[in-house]
Amino acid sequence: MEISADRVKELREKSGAGVMDCKRALVEASGDMERATALLRERGLAQAAKRSGRDASDGVVEAYIHAGGKIGVIVEVNCETDFVARTEDFRALAHDVAMQIAATNPPAVGDEEGESTDGQTSPANLDDVPLLKQPFIKDPKKTIADLVRETAARTGENVVIRRFTRYELGA
Repeated sequence: MEISADRVKELREKSGAGVMDCKRALVEASGDMERATALLRERGLAQAAKRSGRDASDGVVEAYIHAGGKIGVIVEVNCETDFVARTEDFRALAHDVAMQIAATNPPAVGDEEGESTDGQTSPANLDDVPLLKQPFIKDPKKTIADLVRETAARTGENVVIRRFTRYELGA
């Protein structure tokens, strides 16, 4: 099947994957954009899992102030290179994670390989749920661990939320 350059470009912009990866996924999906996107996501997550053991010693420290200066968060999000740490995608992840921490006050980062929480976690009882297991406040269908894995898949590097501190006025 012949895939147009415009379709490849559209998938590349949507997924952030490489040109040849997008073309292969479109050919394999017979031109179906949604199926090709799912294929890229699966491949990216598999590659991210392989990279999880690599050293992530670069990254950013993101500061976020919320609620008119009443809540502040500092979070360290690591990756493997300073090149990825400067990308818009990586910085957006760090900002979203900081907002999540400000909103939910998790007890710890948590371990995505550790024990899972029982049942569906509702926004009302997140105080005891580790950050990585919490549903993302902007898209509750995803967890913070899902966001980290997706960013790792798009950037091609191991991505880790190392630590955070949350300050609340009067708390």
